[in-house]
Amino acid sequence: MESELLDLSHKVRSDIIELAFRCEGPAHLGGALSIVEILSTLFGGIMRHDPLNALWEERDRFILSKGHGVLAYYAVLHRSGYFSREILETFKKNGSDLIAHPVMNLSLGIESSNGSLGHGLSMSVGVAWALKQKRSFSKVFTLIGDGECDEGSIWEAAMSASRFKLDNLTAIIDCNGFQSDGRISEDNSLEYLRDKWTSHGWKVATVSGNDISNLLTIFRQTDFNESDGLPRVILAKTKKGHGISFMQDNNAWHHNRLTESFYEKARSEIAGE
Repeated sequence: MESELLDLSHKVRSDIIELAFRCEGPAHLGGALSIVEILSTLFGGIMRHDPLNALWEERDRFILSKGHGVLAYYAVLHRSGYFSREILETFKKNGSDLIAHPVMNLSLGIESSNGSLGHGLSMSVGVAWALKQKRSFSKVFTLIGDGECDEGSIWEAAMSASRFKLDNLTAIIDCNGFQSDGRISEDNSLEYLRDKWTSHGWKVATVSGNDISNLLTIFRQTDFNESDGLPRVILAKTKKGHGISFMQDNNAWHHNRLTESFYEKARSEIAGE
């Protein structure tokens, strides 16, 4: 499975570059590239879902809280079979369902709308609680940015999740070390985030978020994922712009436009030329 997920990640990374270039305008690249392996692992190896039955009641739910990572999300949904290449290539075109931040469209596999940061965890808590009331075995996964953890609503939702004993909820924090205006503060460093989430009653694990083997291990680890009344959070250490040398750890590519020369350089790196 690991080799299949590596191949999926490679294709998703290529799709991100293609979409960003073809949309003829700026796009959020750095934060999309940092989460490729996380999304590929979830959709390709961990979550229960069926692209041929997107409204399947027993599906696991994924909510992208850091909505600006949407290029990776759209690419993974396409590669998972939720919609065609033709639909994928409408990204940011007039009338498209695929705009710069996700808009809920369950038929396309998009579980939530997200633009303003800090809302995804609150929605995830509500969905996880509702599933608990229905005695469903479905799980909820949400992906949050480390800079997004500046939002107070994140911590209000975190307290609610532990209070309601939502052990069907897993949050993954994309710890790439940057937010839109620069490096994150010390208050959101990996070490501080571990202490914060632990103090809010969550079970915490730290992994290399661009390493599929690491991700598979933690998602499958029995003692971390057992039903014990504790919500779980995975602090995934990633690199912003991962996989493209001139974008990696370069916050200028948080939101930027790919010129043809940059596009060709990125494409050649992905192809291993």
